This record gives sequence, C-alpha cells and structure tokens, in this order.
Amino acid sequence: MTFKSSFSATRRDFLLGGAATLGVVAAGGLSMASVIGRAGASENAGGAVNMLLRPGAAQASLVPDPAYQTAVWAYNGIVPGPEIRVRQGQRLHARLENALAQETTIHWHGIRVPNAMDGVPGLTQAAVKPGDSFDYVFDLPDAGTYWYHPHANTTEQLGRGLYGALIVEEADPLPVDRELVWMLDDWRLTESAAIDDGFNAMHDVGHAGRIGNVVTVNGVAPMGTFGDVPVRPGERIRLRLLNAANGRIFALDFDELAPMVIAMDGHPVTPHRNETPLLLLGPGMRFDLVIDIPVSGKPSFAVTDRFYEGMENAIARLVPSGTPLRDHAPDGDLALKPNSLPESDLGQAVKHDLIYSGGMMGDMILSQMIRSGHITPEKLSAMGMESAAGSGMGGMANMMRSMFGAGNIWAVNGRDPDRDGNGPLVTLTRGQTCHLTLMNATAWLHPIHLHGHAFRLLARNDAPVRHQPWLDTVLIEPGDRVEIAFVADNPGDWLIHCHILEHKVGGMSGVIRVL
Repeated sequence: MTFKSSFSATRRDFLLGGAATLGVVAAGGLSMASVIGRAGASENAGGAVNMLLRPGAAQASLVPDPAYQTAVWAYNGIVPGPEIRVRQGQRLHARLENALAQETTIHWHGIRVPNAMDGVPGLTQAAVKPGDSFDYVFDLPDAGTYWYHPHANTTEQLGRGLYGALIVEEADPLPVDRELVWMLDDWRLTESAAIDDGFNAMHDVGHAGRIGNVVTVNGVAPMGTFGDVPVRPGERIRLRLLNAANGRIFALDFDELAPMVIAMDGHPVTPHRNETPLLLLGPGMRFDLVIDIPVSGKPSFAVTDRFYEGMENAIARLVPSGTPLRDHAPDGDLALKPNSLPESDLGQAVKHDLIYSGGMMGDMILSQMIRSGHITPEKLSAMGMESAAGSGMGGMANMMRSMFGAGNIWAVNGRDPDRDGNGPLVTLTRGQTCHLTLMNATAWLHPIHLHGHAFRLLARNDAPVRHQPWLDTVLIEPGDRVEIAFVADNPGDWLIHCHILEHKVGGMSGVIRVL
C-alpha cells in the first residue's frame, strides 16, 4: 500500500468513514453503562465521575490494511482517547498519569474551568513530567460537546493521537433515536503508515498548518463498504462533530440530508439549517446536528469533505435499510435548554482590536485592508506597527522581513505575545464586558480559540450574525473582521490563539488577563 500526498488527485482512493468505533455506535448506540465501562470511568457516592487518563506509546490501525500498524501516542492505548460522559453539573476528577517520554498536560477545550485546571504549562500549571501525575478536578457547568487534548508540545502530541471527546449530557435528553460522535482528524503518514516526524516545518507554520494525507473518523480510515453506516428509514439521529486535526479545515457536504444545527461549540443555538451548502468545521470547532433519515428515496447518503477542490474525502455513507421507524419525519422541538452564561452589557463594554498579520502572502491582505479603511494607519501606529502603517507595500514587506528574521511567522497587533515579554494582549477587571474585534490581515483562515470563556459571535464585516451563537472558537476568513463579546467572569490568565496549531507556534497567540 502506498500513501499519496495530500495534494495528490489519488486522494479519493481512501474512503474515509466511520471506523470500527463508528460501526459499533451505528450498530445500536452506546449506553451510558457501556461508555463508562469502556472509558474506565466510575461514579463515586457523591456523584463525581472519576477518570484515569494515561498518555503513552501505542499502536493503532489508522489504515484498513491490517499489515500496517501505526505507532501513535494515545490516552489509555486508544485513538481517540476514552470518550468521557458526564451529566451537566457533575464534578469530574481526572487523574493524568504521564507515561510519555516528555512533559504533557491536559486542556479541557471549551469547558469553563477554574484557571488552575486549564492545562497550559507555564501559564496555569507546571507541565507534568514523565512518570508524574496531576489531578484535574472541576465541575461541568455547561451541557454540550467538548474535548480534551494536551497543551504541551501540542503540535506533535495532538498530531500523534492524543485527544478524546468529553460529552456533558443535558438533564433533559433530546428526543432522538440514536446518537453518533465523530471525531475528525487527519494524519501525515509515510508509505509504511508511520507518522511523518516533520512537525513544525516552516512551510506548515507559514501556510495552512500541518495537512495530512489520510483522514480518519474516530481513529480509522476504512476503505470501501467499511465507511458505511447502516441507518433505519425514518430514523432521527443526533450527530456530534468534532475537528481534532492540527490544521485541516473540513467543509462537509451532507448530500440531500439537510441536517439541523442545534448546537455550536457545545452551546445550544436556535435550530436552523446551515446557511451555506457546506458546513465549515475548523480545528477545535464542534457542531451538534440532527439528521432525519428519509422514509423513502435514495439508497444511500454520502457525507463528503469538499474543502480542497479536487481532493475530496469521503467521510461516511449513511445507508438506510430495514423497516421504517415511522412514516414521516418526527415532530418535536429540537431547541436545547440554554446554558447559564452571563450576557454582555455592550453599552458598558471595554473595546479592543486584535489584528492578526503575517504568514505567506499576508502583506497583500494587510495592504488591502489598509486601502479599504478597515485598518487605519493610525491604528497600526498605535500598535507599534509603524513599518506597515508608514509606506504601503514596501513598509509592510519590511515589517514581514523583520518578523521572519526574528523567527516569527505570525503577529498579533505587531507582537509575538507568547515570547516578547510585554504582557497580556488585553487586561480586564472581573465582571467587565469585553467587545473584541478580530481582524484577519493574512491570506489564510484562522480558527481563533479563547480559553476559559464562551463568547457571543456578534457580527462579520459589520453585518450582524444570524442567531449570534455562543462559541469558544471562531473561524475567520482572509480580510474579514469579526466582533465577539463576553463577560470576563473567570479570573486568571487565559490563552487566545489560533487553533491551527502550527500558527500558534509561529506567533499567533497571546493572553487575556482577568483580574
């Protein structure tokens, strides 16, 4: 078996669908008891869920040929790691026992945890050394779809398989027939199915991130009919989608199924059909969908990733069979109960701008935004970006050369905030409303992720966003400006960074401090 480049037209040879795990779920779902048993979790007398997570070396069948095993890093020996299910309001006690040969942590992506539990080495905790352990103990205030992964040497540790789903169940379950959880990922594999060791390559850092040549769902990339998911005509399915890739953005086509979006990044949203034909899912993002399988009609429905034209990936194929469960789509309200999040007071908000610049071809986009008046020279000068503000393309080219010469590929407000020693990007007082405008003055898309808080997505390019969803990760296209707002009610130093992990390494990161 020969593995092709992700930029090869033969990419379609890999039917990238469900996996062994997906097949088990499709066959009848996972009960709470089976999930806890499989995850190695237990519930104590006080109602807390206890979990042991042990990252270490393991072997995984990422590709369908059994002759090819891939050496991975995995939690408890499986990729993805154990699916943790808890009920809203429960306490999770997760012990990390580090069996890796390097330091690690666990970040609980999207969960509003106390700062000491956020898992960012050097900012919220000391990294856990090989052979040592750390206890993460926190309550789960919000129902929804979340996940966990390291925040130490993240590009390699996550890129070698360290991630898992964290599902916080609502007190009142959604009336569906079945639930599926699909963790999407991609892997850069050699011809022998080994993981390519070239992490943080300059090309990846300065372009789209580390894009793999094999896409998996729940840790497996089966071929042929192994991507089939048997479903019943008339069945109503809740699908939880998570993107665990380092850099790949998925653009999902659901054929004729037209799913309803019911939650984004874990938080309920007004149920609606997606406004565009393709559902964009950037690294770190999640969607909860409700899919009604037609009672009659097509023999199958393909779920396809179409982000890269000519290099589509088959994610799965839903294949109806058997006696219909009902003779028409079920009735019933799909609206989930909102999580208790503090609403922003925009009239009293503290306003800040974050300008993301750099990367390959970024000078062209920055120049366009300056010419359009969306970024003013005065604003650039106030941020110390005089080179860009002063002399058009030549000045911006000088600024880019200066950045690259210092080892930085990306900048936030002209800074390398993780390394320049100049403190947080934004400092807030607890209880303040923060209104941020995020400007993408680069040639690449960026999923910007905020730790410790959820924010309202207010507007894109001055146009109010429909439904104004609660998010923790927002995907920003080149030249775009998005406005978000949140109440700074969680004290501590919190990362805000691009979740294309190679971009974070190259400087697209920083801290928001809540006093």
